[in-house]
Amino acid sequence: MKKLHVLHFEDSSVDALLVRRAMERGGFQLDWQQVDEAKGYQAALEKGGLDLILADNGLPGFSGEAALKLAHELCPSVPFIFVSGAASETLVKNCLAAGATDFVLKDHLWQLLAAVRRLQQDQPAGPTTGSDAALARHNQAMRRLVAAVQELSLARTVDAVAAVVRRAARELTGADGATFVLREDDKCCYVDEDAISPLWKGQRFPLSACISGWAMLNRQSAVIPDIYADPRIPVDAYRPTFVKSLVMVPIRTASPIGAIGNYWAQPHEATPAEVELLQALANTTSVAMENIQLYAELEQRVEERTRQLAMANQELEAFSASVSHDLRTPLRSINVLAALIRENPDNKLVPEGLSYLERVQDETKLMSELIDDLLRLARFTRIELHQESTSLSAIAERQAARLQASDTKRKAEFKIQPGLEVRGDPGLLQIVLENLLGNAWKYTARKPQTVIEFGRQQQTDGSLVYFVKDNGAGFSMSYTDKLFHPFQRLHPVEEFSGTGIGLATVQRIIHRHGGKVWAVAEVGQGATFFFTLPTAPAKP
Repeated sequence: MKKLHVLHFEDSSVDALLVRRAMERGGFQLDWQQVDEAKGYQAALEKGGLDLILADNGLPGFSGEAALKLAHELCPSVPFIFVSGAASETLVKNCLAAGATDFVLKDHLWQLLAAVRRLQQDQPAGPTTGSDAALARHNQAMRRLVAAVQELSLARTVDAVAAVVRRAARELTGADGATFVLREDDKCCYVDEDAISPLWKGQRFPLSACISGWAMLNRQSAVIPDIYADPRIPVDAYRPTFVKSLVMVPIRTASPIGAIGNYWAQPHEATPAEVELLQALANTTSVAMENIQLYAELEQRVEERTRQLAMANQELEAFSASVSHDLRTPLRSINVLAALIRENPDNKLVPEGLSYLERVQDETKLMSELIDDLLRLARFTRIELHQESTSLSAIAERQAARLQASDTKRKAEFKIQPGLEVRGDPGLLQIVLENLLGNAWKYTARKPQTVIEFGRQQQTDGSLVYFVKDNGAGFSMSYTDKLFHPFQRLHPVEEFSGTGIGLATVQRIIHRHGGKVWAVAEVGQGATFFFTLPTAPAKP
C-alpha cells in the first residue's frame, strides 16, 4: 500500500496526534504534515504533492470555509475532509454543499477511516496496487462483519440489535449514514440511525411510500445512485436531508421483517461487494431478531414456570404442615393411651399384653421419626442454598466426637483427613455427613473394632471425590439401584433400625449442590460412599 501524503490543518497538537494514530491503526502508511496557522497551510498547498487534506473547522483567525476555498483554488483535485470537534446539522450541510468531501467528528474517527478507504476505492490504480488495496479493504470489511455477527449473537433486545446494525452498516461501506428499519404491519418504522445529520429516526411511513418498504415488498435490494432520478424515491421526504445516493437491503428475503439502508452525501453507486456485505449483515440481523423472540418466549415460560413452582411450594408447605399436625395428633394419642394402660395398676395385663403395648409405643415412635424425616426431605428440595467456603473436615470431626460420646464403651477409630474445604451450604453439608457417618457408625456396631474413614481422593480423570468408608455390614451391589430411594432398606429393621430416608436426603442435598453420590460395598466387608462437590476457592 503506497504512502498517503496528508496535510492536516489543526492547531491542537494532541488532536493531531490522535487523528494520525487513528489512521495508522487503520492500516494507512502516512507522510504526515501538520500546520497550525494560515501561512503554513497556504505554503503546504502551494508546494503540492498531496493526496488528502484534513482540516479542523474554524481555526483562530481562519474559518473552515476559507480553508476549503483555498484548497480548491490551489489543489482542486485533492480530497478535503473536515475533522471537527463539534458540528451542527446546518454547518455540515453547508460544508458539503461547498465541496467538502466529507465531514467527520473527532469522537468518531472510524468515519474518517471509512471515508479515506472509500476515496481509495474510487481512485484508479495500477493492477498490483489496486489488487492489494481491494484485498485490504475486503479483509477489513470481513473483520468488521465478523465482529458485528458476534455482537448480534449476544443481543437480547431490539435496541441492542439496532445499536449494532446502525454502526456496522455504516462502517462496512464507509457511508455517510445508515438506518435500521422494522416492519410494523403496513408501515415502515425507522427505529434507529447513524448519520452525519438527522434522517427519519422514530418516524413511520406506509410500505408503499418509501424505499425501505419497496425492498421489503419486492424482497430484493435497491441500489440508487441518484435519488432525484429514481421514481421509487419520495423526493420531498429526502430534500431536507444530505442524501444523494443510497442502497437498501431487506432483512430476511424470504419474508422480510425490516430493512437496512445506507446513504451517501455525494453521488455514489453501491458496488456489488457493498451490497453483498449489507445483505450478509441483514441476514445475520434476521437471525438475531428471531433469537430475541425466542428468548422472550423462553423468559415468559420461565417466569410462568417459576410462578407455578412458587405456588406448588406454598401448597407443599401447607400440606407438610397439615400432615405434621394431622398425623402427629393421633400418634401422640395412641402413645399416651398405651402408656396409661401400662401404668394403670388396676389393669391385669398378661406379659404378652404388655409386650403388645410396648410394640405399639415403639411403632408410634418410629412413625413419628418417619414423619420428621419426610418433612425434612421435602424441605431440602425447597430450601435456598447459602453457599460459602465450608470445612468438611471440621464437620466430620464434630460428628465423630458426638458418635463416640453416644457409646463410650465401643472400640472405634475415626480417620479424618484434615483441610478438606468445599463451596457449599454449611448446614446442609452437615446433614450429609451426619447421615453418612451415622450410617457407618450404625452398620459397624457388631464389629469388635469400628473403623470409619473420611477423606478425599483423586480419580483417574483428575477430579476430586470425597468418601466415607467403614468396615461394617456392607451390602450387595445388586441392590444399589434402591440405595438412594426413600423407604428402601437393605437390612431388616430388626437388625438395624432406621426409616430409609437418610440416603435419599444425602442424594438430594448433593444434587442441589451440583454434585453426585454413589456407593461401593461388599456383604460383610463394609461400604464406601463417594460424593463430589465444588472445590472452595484458594485463600489469598
